[in-house]
Amino acid sequence: MKSTSYLFAALLIGLLSAVGCNKAFLDREPLSTITPENYLWDETHLAAYAVNLYQVFPTHNQWGYGTFALDEHTDNIAGPTYSNQYVPGELRTPQSGGAWDFNTIYQCNYFLNTVIPRWQNGELQGSNVAHYIGEIYFIRAYEYFNKVTQLGDFPILKTVLPDDRSALIDASKRMPRSEVTRFILSDLDSASSLMLPTSPDGNHNRLSKNVAELFKSRVALHEATWLKYFKGTPFVPNGPDWPGATKEYNSNYTFQAGSIDNEIDWLLERALEAAQTVADQHPLTPNNGVLQQSANDPVNPYVDMFGAVDLSNYSEVLFWRRYDRGMGITNNIPVVAASSNEAYGITKGYVESFLMENGLPIYDSNSGYEGDDYISDVRKNRDGRLWLFLKEPGQKNVIFNTDQGTHKTIEEPRPTVTGTTSGTKYRTGYASRKGINYDGQQFDNGQSSVGSIVFRAAEAYLNYLEACYERYGSLDAKAREYWQAIRERAHVDPNVNKTISATDMVKEAAGDWAAYSGGQLVDPTLYNIRRERRSELFGEGLRDFDLRRWRAKDQMIETPYHIEGFKLWGPMKDWYTDLHYGTPTSNVSAPSLSQYFRPYEITGNETVFNGYKWLMAHYLQPIALQHFLITSQKNDVQTSPIYQNPGWPTTANQGASF
Repeated sequence: MKSTSYLFAALLIGLLSAVGCNKAFLDREPLSTITPENYLWDETHLAAYAVNLYQVFPTHNQWGYGTFALDEHTDNIAGPTYSNQYVPGELRTPQSGGAWDFNTIYQCNYFLNTVIPRWQNGELQGSNVAHYIGEIYFIRAYEYFNKVTQLGDFPILKTVLPDDRSALIDASKRMPRSEVTRFILSDLDSASSLMLPTSPDGNHNRLSKNVAELFKSRVALHEATWLKYFKGTPFVPNGPDWPGATKEYNSNYTFQAGSIDNEIDWLLERALEAAQTVADQHPLTPNNGVLQQSANDPVNPYVDMFGAVDLSNYSEVLFWRRYDRGMGITNNIPVVAASSNEAYGITKGYVESFLMENGLPIYDSNSGYEGDDYISDVRKNRDGRLWLFLKEPGQKNVIFNTDQGTHKTIEEPRPTVTGTTSGTKYRTGYASRKGINYDGQQFDNGQSSVGSIVFRAAEAYLNYLEACYERYGSLDAKAREYWQAIRERAHVDPNVNKTISATDMVKEAAGDWAAYSGGQLVDPTLYNIRRERRSELFGEGLRDFDLRRWRAKDQMIETPYHIEGFKLWGPMKDWYTDLHYGTPTSNVSAPSLSQYFRPYEITGNETVFNGYKWLMAHYLQPIALQHFLITSQKNDVQTSPIYQNPGWPTTANQGASF
């Protein structure tokens, strides 16, 4: 590899820690064990190449709580440790690395630049060639969307770049996020037109047209709401002090729709169209309201969907990742779901946001809420999703031994909130059983084959509902149909007007960040749409994604938020004999702070002891100093075509300014 090519390839993919140390990929064919002239000529090559890039999708890790822990560091889940993103000054511009990386994008471009000409010339044969090309378009779109959510404006690269210094530096120019989003949607249109309606393997383990349509609705809804709620800030193109305007190549930017408001409307219409395409084709998995407590109880398909080994028969599941014990590809999800969740605890705010089964919030005088002195009280007559998935001491986590035709039971203990072993500690006192599987063979530590859902159709129902209200300020018949279906599946009164009328936004704001956008309370209808997303998509990695696009953390700039769990300092305190507080060796938070357990406010030495705080800059990540230096003249970062994100410095190891 030529030294100049090496230097500037590293520049773009973010792998350069020191010139001459690392391999780079922009001018090297992948899979070097196969000669380039003989590769990507066969349909099996295309299929394998695409699957190799599936690593970009979320999945269960072998030992933790997998995708069900992805809502960590939000108002839904408190993880084993707190996050420095809520400590102003602790997050800093890095010297190197970060999200400014082009490795996956390069691999997609190499494939598309190589395969499409061969396909168009009739040199590739096979019934699924078009489908595999569509998969690569999807993966490129998926990776670009990661860049938009992490960094905002980003370079658009469609080809493998030549070994030319000026071309490589020019390719570093950041395109406005709205242009990147349109590029993503274009790739998804290509993916949708090329891929089969359902997975070609028949098991939903490969991408499909329906997955592309669902993801299209997510992308369009994300950008529409980001533009709406960050309008008038430097976080959108042409906003005041938008850093893109400092570069000549972006100084005269105009939205393709003519204005930011027109762009928002266009995006919402795309979201509506794509979401309906999926929702109308995929009924929701039924919930019979049964929580298995014995071998004789009927199974509940809705519960089982999140912990099944084989998800191919669930119409709602559009794409999932398979595990195979025989091949050593396994996880530990059922064990973790039947115990402490590996110290990923559900927060008080999340538990309290669930409605009663009669559709009323818990604070309504007619709700019938029995309080939270005991976890058993919390679950009574609640939204079926909380009733099913919030574990209660004394319940049976049933384990069937399929080899011997017998079964045994594990009883849910009182939550352990003290001690030093994080893997057995209940971080908040509240724990989830999402991911449970009752087959005893799945309880061999780290040897489970439980599948991992990546995309399911319920999101399309919710995307349509939100996009409709954001676009028109009201709900059409289709939106109401979808909302009713979601609530009926949850065993909640489908009369949404009843819920909206009873909603007190001040009370909701005490435990739900999504009650706000830009530091202001939203209206009750929009809030309840957001509540539905929170209730349905728990533990599926979309909470922080939603909170950021809604600009739902501003209120913590001035008012700290305290992460809390169950009501430790009520009758449940009598469960314990070893509670110590008020000293540097405390093992629980003090009752003088709150009746509710505060997992990050125990010794007084925690940097978030006084609550979570926020900075606007933290909505996006900083770009590392390295990338400015290697695209600049004489190490002058001002000469780089790259510009930093709002509030972040171009000096390494310094925190954000606002």
